[in-house]
Amino acid sequence: MTQKNEAPALLFSLLITGSLIAAGVWWLAEKSGIPVGNFEPKPSTTALPNSKPSADWTEVQNVPPGIFNYGGSTSWAPIRLSVDAALQAARPEFRLRYVNPVGSAPSSAVGIQMLLNGQIQFAQSSRPITPQEQQDAQQKGLSLKEIPIAIDGIAIAVHPSQSAPGLTLDQLREIYLGRITNWQQVGGQDLAIVVFSRRDLDGNIFSEQVLKGQPLPATTQIVGTTTEGLQKVGSTPGGIYFASAPEVVPQCTVKTMPLGTTNQFVAAYEGSLATCPTRNRLNTKAFQDGTYPLTRNLSVIVKQNNSREQQAGEAYANLLLSTPAQEAIAKAGFVRVR
Repeated sequence: MTQKNEAPALLFSLLITGSLIAAGVWWLAEKSGIPVGNFEPKPSTTALPNSKPSADWTEVQNVPPGIFNYGGSTSWAPIRLSVDAALQAARPEFRLRYVNPVGSAPSSAVGIQMLLNGQIQFAQSSRPITPQEQQDAQQKGLSLKEIPIAIDGIAIAVHPSQSAPGLTLDQLREIYLGRITNWQQVGGQDLAIVVFSRRDLDGNIFSEQVLKGQPLPATTQIVGTTTEGLQKVGSTPGGIYFASAPEVVPQCTVKTMPLGTTNQFVAAYEGSLATCPTRNRLNTKAFQDGTYPLTRNLSVIVKQNNSREQQAGEAYANLLLSTPAQEAIAKAGFVRVR
């Protein structure tokens, strides 16, 4: 009789215990995000560290897997630093390896020569292919193609104390050819001009549009890199140097000189000239509409020989023309082409 009375109580206790266990499992599942019941996952409210990259990166077709060597213009440094890093994260199968030249400083010309010599699979250039380079390619049984991915410009760096309001391209030519030697001649203070330049100007927009192909005089002080050139100008009150606008405009140690074809000067930076810690930003509108007088394309140089090298070069260019890459290129200081 006692056993019959205890049976309902035992059953009730088991039901209560089971309910408590089920409730505990449900609570833990909710906290941990483990699906229960209908096995539908709980929506995530935060992005995971390894979230799927933007669809625009992944939609680029014919991207070959493997490691590909590339090199060339120093003007591409901001793109290599930020845009290429994002590209690698989005397409890990397409691995990039930058190759420094042996015995010379990196440049567009050196990069194209390395491409022709088979040392790299594609090159980065900040100026057009020259007729001589195309002829050299033809002698090797191929041709070269340039694919523009951004708009760049040449900016003129001077010492922060320089008071000249700006320079016309004619005045800039006279300075670099050694015919204007004092800043007072162009509206600045009575101070000797000290000209700095990279050695390699072959096919450079500055050589074509400013120097008109004329060689630099022996009085020019040659620097190996843009970093060295900007350091020299920053410590030389009469100094002047030219380089890619994104490399010059944000710098704290130099001043960017406005330019013009006449005395109507246009700045390579937005708004009024700022002083650090506020950094100047590129004048995108003036580069796009052509009112800034020294602009150029940044292009991927690709071999046209129906090889895996051509596939890799074209894939790299197409990836840089995708929406997220163009946005990253703009953030790196260049003007997007799309």
